[in-house]
Amino acid sequence: MRRRTRTRDEAATPEAPALYPALVTHVRTAPTRYALGQRTYLWLVDLDRLPVLPRPLRALARFEGRDHFAGRDATIRAGLERFLRANGIEPTDGRVLMLGNARVLGHVFNPLTLYWCYTPDGRLRCVVAEVHNTYGERHCYLLHSHSARGADDPRPAANGTQDFEAAKEFYVSPFFAVSGAYRMRLPVPREHLRLTVHLEQDDRRPFTATVRGERRPATASTLMRLLLRHPWSTLAVSAGIRRHGIRLWLRGLRTVPRPPHPRQKGMQ
Repeated sequence: MRRRTRTRDEAATPEAPALYPALVTHVRTAPTRYALGQRTYLWLVDLDRLPVLPRPLRALARFEGRDHFAGRDATIRAGLERFLRANGIEPTDGRVLMLGNARVLGHVFNPLTLYWCYTPDGRLRCVVAEVHNTYGERHCYLLHSHSARGADDPRPAANGTQDFEAAKEFYVSPFFAVSGAYRMRLPVPREHLRLTVHLEQDDRRPFTATVRGERRPATASTLMRLLLRHPWSTLAVSAGIRRHGIRLWLRGLRTVPRPPHPRQKGMQ
């Protein structure tokens, strides 16, 4: 894969690309308790220097503009910049790190893709959380780099991480209404990947998702080992979501009708 020496402004941010074998867990505590875990792997990439595999392997990891945001832009970065401008943020030439899935053998499904957007001098400007559901819909949450203490308090959260809060605006699980808010801890991955998302509704936390993983070099040999352990990884994720949904429905969990999802600004 192609690599280039990092500039001075990139020194404070993690090297990319990198691979993270990861365990994704979902824990529901209401209206019934249910937990699941699924092993997969995720890519951390620099949107300006996407990894390019040797030609015979390129179908095993592709990063395409059609898979993100409005799906109409030639590159992922162009789609991100369209979204940011529509929401009042003028893009800069600062670095953007993306954590998500690549297209594998023509298939991709990204339940959650994260974008850490930096200023040219290496300061975190904002985070974008792009969510896809199994109904083919997409929604983006724009998260500013202030901590959850308040918009006027720029201090980072404990342990150098950043906490974010956003009202839930998108239908993901058929068992949860589009209400409440998310509380998210989204530190940029370095040697360890540690993400946590809580759903809060009616003064409770009925759902928590975590992603835990360890950094691996983004080499062709590492990718081949991960593919042997997790073949068709993105297809397995989408199939797993549906399989567990059927189990919950068979247990008698009541579904919530899916409301129409209006197009967001910058996602048309």
